Amino acid sequence: MAWTRIYTGAEPQRVNRWLAHEGVCSRREAEALITDGLIRIDGEKVMDPGRKIRPGQTLVLGDRGQSQLDQKLSVVLNKPVGYVSAQPERDQVPAIRLIQTEGRMGDAPPPPKRDNALAPLGRLDMDSRGLLILSDDGVLAKAIIGPASTIDKEYLVTVRGRITREKILRLRHGLELDGRRLRPARVTREDEQLLRFILTEGRNRQIRRMCELTDLEVEDLCRVRIGPVHLGDLPEGRWRGLTSEEREAVISMARPGAGNVDLSTSQDT
Repeated sequence: MAWTRIYTGAEPQRVNRWLAHEGVCSRREAEALITDGLIRIDGEKVMDPGRKIRPGQTLVLGDRGQSQLDQKLSVVLNKPVGYVSAQPERDQVPAIRLIQTEGRMGDAPPPPKRDNALAPLGRLDMDSRGLLILSDDGVLAKAIIGPASTIDKEYLVTVRGRITREKILRLRHGLELDGRRLRPARVTREDEQLLRFILTEGRNRQIRRMCELTDLEVEDLCRVRIGPVHLGDLPEGRWRGLTSEEREAVISMARPGAGNVDLSTSQDT
């Protein structure tokens, strides 16, 4: 189905930049679509990669161009403990190996071919489990793990040690890792030894190291949400396709001025 939208910006803007901002594709992909003659503005085929769209003009990305972009693959995996999300070392097993036909749930796309370079959008350590998004979609990757991303991630963490109000306040504010202060975090106590963390950054083994600084030891860590994408009831070791609605929600959340979780206010324990 063709993608059609009226440009409502105040000033003319390059087509490739606008399409990237709207989350349709990356700038490089937009330039390729223009080169292939797949974009029209007010009915006129756009052939200049530097072309600008003016306020009130209508851009149409034809069916062939939309189909080209739809070939991007993004999957949601419930990663078990024991698999690495990133490049494996020595005898480690990468999580991508779980993306097989027998593990597919619901109306998911076919598993990727061997040469498909699905990358993890956010690390999940070998000894952690839960929601992992794997994708070859550059726009989605920028929204989730780009340097300016503030999309929040939610974790349920079982810890060993005495949980106090003072420790929770330190976890929320006041900790440093590698000489840099952490962004505010939302940390609440859900049960006797169960904490819920909501973060807007992803330093290396961040939650485990935060807990160590407050004399708590992580026994189990499960990521249950990335922005609007929830783990839900997806069984461990199984995967499904990321829906177009989820993709659009992630990209919308990542746009400047979009409403994300405010972690700077006081929270109940």
